[in-house]
Amino acid sequence: MARVIGIDYGTKRVGISATDELQIAVHPLTVLNPSEALDFLEQYTKDEKVEKVVVGVPVSEIHDNSKLIAKIQKFMETLNERIDPKIIITTHDESFTSEDAFNIILQSGTKKMKRRDKSLIDKVSAVLILQDYLNHI
Repeated sequence: MARVIGIDYGTKRVGISATDELQIAVHPLTVLNPSEALDFLEQYTKDEKVEKVVVGVPVSEIHDNSKLIAKIQKFMETLNERIDPKIIITTHDESFTSEDAFNIILQSGTKKMKRRDKSLIDKVSAVLILQDYLNHI
């Protein structure tokens, strides 16, 4: 088997998570600027055996997400050009993962100063997106 990567794409930060090779557990990898994320993913997919990339897409109709969805599509197209064509790139609904991530962080007893670190929310969101995707397949 190979790893599956989860991505929480945002205009300021991109949270990235991955499974182990047996696809049993999901772990946060990193949070990067969108401009750095493509380089990281290109190198990661060269260094590790990866079979799939799951990109979170907000499908909730509460907000107008058309601009963000267009950026996510562009990111996915560029990623598709830069990684092995055998790696499948797919999407999964990420609606409300940021809120869920914040609640998990809050319930875990994380100190207030650490909770202010928005990259922590992006890491946890990337894990939630990937875990939810794996639960559905």
